[in-house]
Amino acid sequence: MSQQQQKQHNVHWLTGQFCDDSKEFEYRSSVATRVRFESRLALILVALVFAMFGITDYNLLGLTREYYLLLTMRVAVISLCLLLAFIIGRHGGYSRNTWLHALPLWILATGIILIIPLRPESLATQITAVVVAIMAFYLLIPNLLTVAALASFYLTGGFFVIALLYVGISPAGALRLALLLIMANVVGYCALLRLEFLQRKQFALLHDERDQNREMMKEIAHRKSLEAQLRMVAERDALTGVDSRSHFMKRAAALLQRAQIEKTPFCLFMIDVDHFKQVNDTWGHTRGDFILTKIAEVCEQSLRPSDVIGRFGGEEFVVALPDTSPSDAQAVAERIKNNVEALPLTDELSDLNLSVTIGIAIAQAEDDDLDALITRADSMLYAGKRDGRNRVVIGAE
Repeated sequence: MSQQQQKQHNVHWLTGQFCDDSKEFEYRSSVATRVRFESRLALILVALVFAMFGITDYNLLGLTREYYLLLTMRVAVISLCLLLAFIIGRHGGYSRNTWLHALPLWILATGIILIIPLRPESLATQITAVVVAIMAFYLLIPNLLTVAALASFYLTGGFFVIALLYVGISPAGALRLALLLIMANVVGYCALLRLEFLQRKQFALLHDERDQNREMMKEIAHRKSLEAQLRMVAERDALTGVDSRSHFMKRAAALLQRAQIEKTPFCLFMIDVDHFKQVNDTWGHTRGDFILTKIAEVCEQSLRPSDVIGRFGGEEFVVALPDTSPSDAQAVAERIKNNVEALPLTDELSDLNLSVTIGIAIAQAEDDDLDALITRADSMLYAGKRDGRNRVVIGAE
């Protein structure tokens, strides 16, 4: 891991958040859906529990002024919690709306604190409720550690002050209450801090794994591209773009074997550029390469997609024509010869009389390999060159 990545993945020891703001925002955005769902569910549950204690209020206070005040307060808190549960379910997520998730905690804390002035005799019960509420703030209702801690401190301080003012507890009792509330906050804070730390570390590890997988996929794609390029280099002649000799031999052998199995005709050309050495000697190898490229283009344009052409070496090309009768093969060869003669050349090469000689071999039933067919086509080619070049010579069937 690079130093930059380590810096981004550092988690603050006090808040449990990423030190890097962009990484923290990315994490909060990634958990937004889960936070919305869990926050809505937790608020509905808390509202139900808060409503249930209204039964205890009635048993203790009866239909008194204090009871109606408590009932009004509970209805207000429950209504606000349910309303916020709906809003958070639609627009929650503390990547942007941190305050929206903080509101329920402060509302609940205020409601719990207000119980003491109306029911001071229930202090012992309310202490338990406050401890449970503090733990719920930290662990039940999804929130940032800083938000949960501030709301818990508000609940702790407010409850402690109201208890001193309305209940009149002894100094020893106040000390015990303060220690209990502090202990609840410490436990809740440490538990949530550890949870926040682990969740962010897990997110960082998954993020790194995704980055590594992405880099691996890029590397695989790059390797496949290189393999394709290498395969093209191996299969294609670098100058003319037609099949290399080895690749042509592989493809032509397969076509010949299929023709023998299916009992279909098969022909093969050997094409040689006439007087090519004079072209190189007169106009140079660059112009010679240009002519070879143009002849290769003419040949490809004169052939079918099913035919295979390769550069056999130097100025020689070889063509395999599956499912082609001798007469059709001769017609194709004549077309190639004529098209090469008609090939337009630049002013510098306008005096050049470009031509090719083509030897044709016809596959016979006893032919069991490609080499024999090439040898016969080569013999026809040299027979044509001896007879004056610029001609098509076909072997006997």
